Amino acid sequence: MTLNKYLICLAGVVVLLMPSLVFSQAKVGTTGVNFLELGVSARAMGMAEAFVASATDASAVYYNPAGLTYVYGRQAMFTHIDMPAGINYEFFGLAYPTEWVGGVVGVGIYALNTGDILRTDYYYPFGVDQAGNEQYFSAGDLAIGLSYGRFLTDKFSLGLTVKYIQENLETEKAIGWGADVGTCYNSGYRNFKIGMVISNFGPDMKFLEKEFPLPINFRFGGSIDMLESENHLVMVAAEGSHPSDNLEKYNVGLEYWFQDRFSLRVGERFNYDSDGFTAGGGLLLPIGEDVDLSVDYAYQDFGFLEQVHRFSIALAF
Repeated sequence: MTLNKYLICLAGVVVLLMPSLVFSQAKVGTTGVNFLELGVSARAMGMAEAFVASATDASAVYYNPAGLTYVYGRQAMFTHIDMPAGINYEFFGLAYPTEWVGGVVGVGIYALNTGDILRTDYYYPFGVDQAGNEQYFSAGDLAIGLSYGRFLTDKFSLGLTVKYIQENLETEKAIGWGADVGTCYNSGYRNFKIGMVISNFGPDMKFLEKEFPLPINFRFGGSIDMLESENHLVMVAAEGSHPSDNLEKYNVGLEYWFQDRFSLRVGERFNYDSDGFTAGGGLLLPIGEDVDLSVDYAYQDFGFLEQVHRFSIALAF
């Protein structure tokens, strides 16, 4: 597939989406399992999650399964996200190239936990029982995804993720499934890539007697190496998204590498409810023969909720 043909296909997708773009409006609160919209990579968030065309590690199982084709060795990744109000979000990703299926298989596990929350309802308006004992409850979310990505040509790759989704509130739970479909085209010029993904596509879930849709999102973006020399690499990426429960959003990010070992990142997110500026950095260390350890950190300005910190560690082996 040539670049022109690929662009024509993408233009067709945009035309099909035009009715929803023209009449778009913020529909916050109309979808469930919104933890699926939280970014899972410190590297990606450092550059404002302009990552649909830049995903080249195990986090591609989340950002764009077509990006798994750029993981040339086995890689495992773990991310911890320190959210406001004591909420913790954990991610584990695994990418495993396999010859017998002609591509790369990936696994993603996502777990959000609210911790203990003081119960203040009709029965415990002050959070304590008649004996003065504090009452608590907890909630959480879980998703497990299986991904597959492969090259269809030497420049064009396709990826698919299918995931099991569960949302819990004490003893009650909602169970469902969703899918992501992504593509990536590498022009071969300065590593210029174009990526597109439709995520969280699936049937409505049901909690008790109430049904709710998944947070479907369409994302399209590109990345290019603006500067490349023996010791320095600068990549610029941009991305636009059209979520089903909100207005269009735009991300722009920059990543700088020094000697393929040290990285700095900065980005800006536009048209989001509160956050905008992001920054971060990383370190890539060889720890053995054909084994690399990478550690990444990202800061995210979260508006009135102050900030969110992400820590990722990955092992390539």
